[in-house]
Amino acid sequence: MRTFTMIIAGVSLALGPVAMATSADAAPTKTYKNCTQLNKVYPHGVGKPGAKDKTSGKPVTNFKRSAAIYKQNKKSDRDKDGIACEKR
Repeated sequence: MRTFTMIIAGVSLALGPVAMATSADAAPTKTYKNCTQLNKVYPHGVGKPGAKDKTSGKPVTNFKRSAAIYKQNKKSDRDKDGIACEKR
């Protein structure tokens, strides 16, 4: 019985991330017309994971991190720092 439980646990661990990645990648992302529309859903903007705000003041750090959403809306990243429509 213990061997069977270990096999099931191993299969679950192996397939879990694949199933999660597939469903997350399959979710459609929306392209927003402008920053006003995007900021209604994501008040501090959307950026690629690991992006850093270019600013001479205090950088925005609480933006939504999503490569897929950023890719759909990168036209709104005017300063090309990897974050679209960032604001405090």
